[in-house]
Amino acid sequence: MLLVTNVPAGLTAMQALDREADIETRYGGRFVESIEGLEGDLGTRRDWFYFINGFEGDRSATDYELRDGDVEWWDLRSWREQMREPVVVGAFPEPFLHGFDGRTRPVVVRYVTGARSGAAAIGRLLGAGSVAPSSVAAPPDVHLFLIAGKTGRTFTATPRNEGGEPGAPVRFVFSGDAEALARDPDRYRFRYEVRG
Repeated sequence: MLLVTNVPAGLTAMQALDREADIETRYGGRFVESIEGLEGDLGTRRDWFYFINGFEGDRSATDYELRDGDVEWWDLRSWREQMREPVVVGAFPEPFLHGFDGRTRPVVVRYVTGARSGAAAIGRLLGAGSVAPSSVAAPPDVHLFLIAGKTGRTFTATPRNEGGEPGAPVRFVFSGDAEALARDPDRYRFRYEVRG
């Protein structure tokens, strides 16, 4: 990790990055070439990508205006095998709290038998409109947080719909101690997923 800092709302994602880090850009300043000397490489298919509240950016960072509470994350990653990562767990409890581009969605929490207290804790953290057993269907247009078990340690994020544009409904699946996650929601910060 190179840098973690706070910036005021109202800046573009690119302005915020440029304000806090030494960057080089190309394509008229719309694409990040390097951050703090770490460069992308077209030959090896590694470049800088940005996420807002866990959603991969859908436009140049010069066009995304940060809002209060947004989590901006830049990651140097390979796109050799997979070009897009529509949503990741690394900004949790985002995107449940602030959504994308100022738009939020209702949140529901579902849980398997034995995980009720952890589900209640996550529901409070996320402001869920519904916390219920996994047998209760979740409406298709909401963000879904599913507690799949109390043991293990996995945390994944996927779009609920085909396409998965930023702001669209997401499905986060968590196995482990949900009460501990609610107490320390930043524990998986800047991770694509957790499998363990």
